[in-house]
Amino acid sequence: MNQEKGYVSFVLHAHLPFIHHPESEDYLEEEWLYEAISETYIPLLTNFKKLEEEGVDFRITMSLTPPLLSMLDNKLLQRRYIKYLKKHIELSKKEIIRTASDKELNKLSKYYLERYSNDLHIFKDVYNCNLIDGFKHFQDVGLLEIITCGATHGYFPILYVNEKTVKAQIAVRCANI
Repeated sequence: MNQEKGYVSFVLHAHLPFIHHPESEDYLEEEWLYEAISETYIPLLTNFKKLEEEGVDFRITMSLTPPLLSMLDNKLLQRRYIKYLKKHIELSKKEIIRTASDKELNKLSKYYLERYSNDLHIFKDVYNCNLIDGFKHFQDVGLLEIITCGATHGYFPILYVNEKTVKAQIAVRCANI
């Protein structure tokens, strides 16, 4: 029996709803972005870099949506992310002291201190607070294909009840490339 080969394509989809509150530093929703940077975007860039340095010929397709790119490019949110990391570094140091008598919890506290300190170093020193340029590097060397979507990440089949809405989503997105 002759079986034909097939192909599977995985596309990483990077999106967060647009959240930005310049009027206050204490909005829980903005922490979604900071958590995503620490738990998704920095680890992706770190692993892409490691694969590149090891000469692994990988190919990834990844969507970066306009709302996410807008937040990653926002200087105020970048400064707040640094503040978020410094706060978590300070809390981790306090936890190391507090958990000194508990070997497992102390080990976990040290892990978080190292992790947040590393995130701060990578964000500030490696990428100069610009993760978009980090992804662009991998696109420029042909390892990452970046795709996008409409301006607000709207779901076109639902939006298509009004064709002008879909056209506006595309027009606004194209105008901001």
